[in-house]
Amino acid sequence: MSLHTNSKSVNTSMRGNKSKHTKPELLLRKALWASGLRGYRLHFKKLAGSPDIVFSTKKIAIFVNGCFWHRCPKCNLNLPKTNTEFWKDKFDTNMKRDQNNYVTLIRSNWTVLTIWECDIKKNLKEQVLKIESLIKDVNAYSITTNEPLQLAAEDLLTYGYNI
Repeated sequence: MSLHTNSKSVNTSMRGNKSKHTKPELLLRKALWASGLRGYRLHFKKLAGSPDIVFSTKKIAIFVNGCFWHRCPKCNLNLPKTNTEFWKDKFDTNMKRDQNNYVTLIRSNWTVLTIWECDIKKNLKEQVLKIESLIKDVNAYSITTNEPLQLAAEDLLTYGYNI
């Protein structure tokens, strides 16, 4: 009798949860493309957190966050009823990592925007307009002050982080 490990038998409970090219991200990217917003990079590994969408010439990093995994403050989702301590630790780790990524980017003079999955579902067009407006604001702000516009403070305060 030979003993071997089948790689498929290893813990696969979270394998279906993708970090890239998620449905909300694909919807947003398709809408950005349709509105004529192009010239962005995807999952830019050189930046903290590998933001989902990056307008590198504008120094804008956009994270498309799933409400469940990143604990959307608007949705106020309950913890799963089984293995609650594991999930609480998992979500706390995710939120702390998000905070650290935002702070790192802000300190590197990047403008950071978080788009939540629920906001994409509720009003995709509004999210595209928000990004278009941000690009215009960064252009206008940079012309007058030669400094980046920082919008991530609201996200950080949502997580209870003081900057």
